[in-house]
Amino acid sequence: MVKHVVARLEDLPPGSRKIVDVAGVSIGIFNVRGELFALRNRCPHQGGPLCEGLQWGLLESSSPGEFSYSRQGEILTCGWHGWEFDLRTGQSWCDPERLRVRAYDVRVESVTPPPADIPPGRVMGPYVAETYSVAAEGNYIVVELRRTHRRAGDAR
Repeated sequence: MVKHVVARLEDLPPGSRKIVDVAGVSIGIFNVRGELFALRNRCPHQGGPLCEGLQWGLLESSSPGEFSYSRQGEILTCGWHGWEFDLRTGQSWCDPERLRVRAYDVRVESVTPPPADIPPGRVMGPYVAETYSVAAEGNYIVVELRRTHRRAGDAR
């Protein structure tokens, strides 16, 4: 699994959304009352920009004249034809047996900021090469290796 940093938490306050490109895929990230959701920004009906649609809640009725409104902001409506999708699961409300949109795992993690001396346009990778102390002593360059214990069978 490859992780992609898409925003800082303070850039996505509760009640907001951000549409990002992740490896060529448009994804909408939503902050609903502090809970984060991510859906592919493509309606499975006709390919519309789903994540630009309106967010609603769930209106339910147990009997005529009685209703309750819940899950405020968790139902996303495609702006093209009004098809509704659950932000938690990607499941459609118009054809739940057949239609869904891809939902992605999203979470907040601490990321170590890059050192200040990285040139613009460069990004630190996840790998770190082993480094050694180097010093000039007289007319010689000296590399200092830390002494480690060798295991049986290790090459010298």
